Amino acid sequence: MRTLALALLVAWVASAAHAAEKPPNIVFILADDLGYAELGCYGQKWIRTPHLDRLAAAGMRFTQHYAGNAVCAPSRACLMTGLHPGHARIRNNGNPPERRKGEQAPEGYFPGQNPLADADVTLAEVLRAEGYATAAIGKWGLGYEGSSGDPNRQGFDLFYGYNCQKHAHNHYPRYLWRNAKKEQLAGNDRSATGATYSQDRFVDEALDFIRENAERPFFVYLPLAVPHLSIQVPAESLAEYAERIPEEDYEHRGYIRHAKPRAGYAAMVTHMDRGVGRIVALLEELELTGDTIVVFTSDNGPAYDRLGGSDSDFFASAGGLRGSKGSLYEGGLRVPLIVRWPARVRAASTSDHPSAAWDWMATLAAAAGAGAPAGDGLSFLPELTGEEQAEHECLYWEFPGYGGQVAVRMGKWKGVRRALGKRPNAPLELYDLELDRGEERNVAGEHADVAERIRALMAREHERSSLFPFPALDGK
Repeated sequence: MRTLALALLVAWVASAAHAAEKPPNIVFILADDLGYAELGCYGQKWIRTPHLDRLAAAGMRFTQHYAGNAVCAPSRACLMTGLHPGHARIRNNGNPPERRKGEQAPEGYFPGQNPLADADVTLAEVLRAEGYATAAIGKWGLGYEGSSGDPNRQGFDLFYGYNCQKHAHNHYPRYLWRNAKKEQLAGNDRSATGATYSQDRFVDEALDFIRENAERPFFVYLPLAVPHLSIQVPAESLAEYAERIPEEDYEHRGYIRHAKPRAGYAAMVTHMDRGVGRIVALLEELELTGDTIVVFTSDNGPAYDRLGGSDSDFFASAGGLRGSKGSLYEGGLRVPLIVRWPARVRAASTSDHPSAAWDWMATLAAAAGAGAPAGDGLSFLPELTGEEQAEHECLYWEFPGYGGQVAVRMGKWKGVRRALGKRPNAPLELYDLELDRGEERNVAGEHADVAERIRALMAREHERSSLFPFPALDGK
């Protein structure tokens, strides 16, 4: 008996050691235009998000995590490549030169966005080199089909979804891409409703991929297209809010009009939350919970000015932060972040560590035991696992869109210059985020030394881009 017990103990220790050596699975869920305060665990009062609230209770909730940029494509480029907006290849939305007006995409195709280059190294490529099965399921936005930015050429074994952001402006599309092939969706015609809700297809595909790769490490990148406009959601989810949320008249601009836009928007977020719950449930069913890092965050701040019927003021979507999507003020950049990893991350924990989307390359590569290319990111794995965490000297953003803006976060200080397209010498605004998280009081005149240090950082962190020239920063 003693010999048998010893043998069983040795086997158990060997099994445990093998499990410890196995790199964690990664499920990275990226919401689209979800504001900082649109989840219950971030203070939302109208919209129910029970599954995400439970995820936060089981993991770590970050209060100072930042998007890569203020709109979709450049934000995702930072996440994928580990480079901040002053170094990343993609710095704004926009169609590639070969598919702009006058040189349109082939008939029946959407133009796609400016692509990543073959030389760009993505997080998927780093993880696949370590033996991970990799999938991108949802809205890509970093290169059209067959281009150098095609997700199948950027490290993903499977791509399913929208290559082009404009395609993703309707949640009942006629087709979605499965790698290099169009998958037609019968009963959908890009109208307000249809037979197949794309977000449900994305969750289904993620579940299938997890099941198929449960015996090996997997990286599932799930960039959902909600709650980005248009406001569209299945009727059963809308019913949860249709009589509960008050509506009011407004001047409709852009996207498909919804009869109950506030209720429809809330329902989109809750429907997304339900999809997250399905993924978490499958991980539990397959006994993968402890070995899987689940990340939930957003690509930028919430919609503005009731565009498409959205109403960020009604929902207090930015949580009292200044600005929204398209702005380098806090409301356009600070986003929710939840990380659950039962094996390493303490449950019901909160972090105020300032981090940004370009930190994911370093963080997840470290978690996987992989080498990452040199970039701008700083691993916050120590913060996740309760060890001593280093901090960035600064976080840097530039954005040639929406009038031209540049921003730096340095410790408690935030510097912003804006309207640079019309005013290349626009003054620096300076805010003390410890005392003024809403960026209401410009104190540049009271802290000239801090303002000068931030101006120097702005000059240091910018590199010229031929694809996205920025005269005010290029010195032209």
